[in-house]
Amino acid sequence: MSRPQPPSRGRPWLVADIGGTNARFGLVDTPGARPERVRRLDGADHADLAAAATAYLEQVGASAAPGAACVAVAGPVGGDRVRLTNSHWDFSVAATRDRLGLDHLEVVNDFAALALSLPRLGGDGDLVSLGGPAAAPCGPKAVLGPGTGLGVAGLVPAEGAGWVPVPGEGGHVDVPAIDEREWEVVRLLRARQGSVTAECLLCGPGLSRLHGALAEVRGVRAPERTAAEVCAEAPGDPLCAEALDVFCCLLGGFAGNAALSLGATGGVFLGGGILPRIIPVVRSSGFRRRFEDKHRMTDYLHGIATQLIVAQDPALLGASARLDQRLATGQGGAYEPAQQ
Repeated sequence: MSRPQPPSRGRPWLVADIGGTNARFGLVDTPGARPERVRRLDGADHADLAAAATAYLEQVGASAAPGAACVAVAGPVGGDRVRLTNSHWDFSVAATRDRLGLDHLEVVNDFAALALSLPRLGGDGDLVSLGGPAAAPCGPKAVLGPGTGLGVAGLVPAEGAGWVPVPGEGGHVDVPAIDEREWEVVRLLRARQGSVTAECLLCGPGLSRLHGALAEVRGVRAPERTAAEVCAEAPGDPLCAEALDVFCCLLGGFAGNAALSLGATGGVFLGGGILPRIIPVVRSSGFRRRFEDKHRMTDYLHGIATQLIVAQDPALLGASARLDQRLATGQGGAYEPAQQ
């Protein structure tokens, strides 16, 4: 198992967060430091990770080539071949390492990286409460979030290994519909596309899909709306407002399921690009009620914090934390992502 050398100005670490739409990059030149010179690139403009990373390094005028890199990607990770779930990128870890001239390259699931960022968050402006008590610092944690897709991961304390991320593909479980309005939407979509997973509705394209399905259920004509348009129009558009209400209720039920599955007494943390735009809506919605509404487990969930991550580029911070783990221990816990 390879071990990165400490970062320096002459040989920095490259960290990246690759989603279905955006590719974010940053550089770290001191162990434990926050990434600097962060830039966002459009993933569709680049053929693969190596091409995007090269473009980023040229854009920021990097005078020194990175010695090690950790890249968080939106999709399952294992072995040398990485295929993103909601992007055309498909690349070899070893070939990418060689093209970029790296001594060490590690690829992790994006929500594993987001999970690893949690112990480093908590400063001013990093988190916003969405209900419940203060998060217990030492308990297992769950992190999830709607973006281009719906990511889920856990973070558990492990003796001698610090925090260990537990990535998964929890966004592809069945949608947590419980009332007639939600079931009408699910029935309509199931007739059209077969199975309906949580990600089908709890992501950016899912919010747009939810808006369209509600229009059909209500028997009204409505223009197609992107997620950004639904959020922007909700104050004056009843259908957009209803779509956001259903979205938040489903998300609350989904977050409660994740908390129960992972025993997340250390809190449930929500990321992604949608929720920071609609914080007042989430707080006034049925999100927290649905989070706690789990029959015999209501009291258990009542004691678990729900917090929104509003820190800038937290997955980059998590990717840097992963390299710090490798530097300190040579292994970094039980989670074994793709690396070369």
